[in-house]
Amino acid sequence: MARRTIGDIEKIWTNVEGVKKLSDRTVGIGPFGIGLDGLLTWVPVVGTVYSVGAAGWLLMQAVRVKASPATIARMVGYLGLDSATTAVGEVVPLVPDVVDFFFPGHLMAAKALQKDIETTHWVEASEREARASGEHERHVDEMRRKPGLKRIVYLHD
Repeated sequence: MARRTIGDIEKIWTNVEGVKKLSDRTVGIGPFGIGLDGLLTWVPVVGTVYSVGAAGWLLMQAVRVKASPATIARMVGYLGLDSATTAVGEVVPLVPDVVDFFFPGHLMAAKALQKDIETTHWVEASEREARASGEHERHVDEMRRKPGLKRIVYLHD
């Protein structure tokens, strides 16, 4: 398995930004936006497939970047509500579609993941090697000196 780099993490952040815009901000209307998720909710089955597929992809990216359990739980909540309203729309017409049209679940989940990425000190090494060499303490000090960083993730673990 190839080792991840900080460049890989940056690419994931950028890809998540693209899904965020595509799903919930393709067309901006003031503070609101409409994307594929809201538009496809009106098309039976297709809306559900898109919503669940995009949700699964976002969660897969969270696992790839070793997002914190709290972030993953937050994402599951946002995406679960978003996908549930889409699925209910298959059975109960109109009301769930309206809710899904205006609820930016993919956007909220993507923002949570991006914030997790931004508040992580990324290290291209394994934790075991960093602890053995004494570098771990330097990484902890570096993380504490930079405002906004909350945790360290070793990319080669």
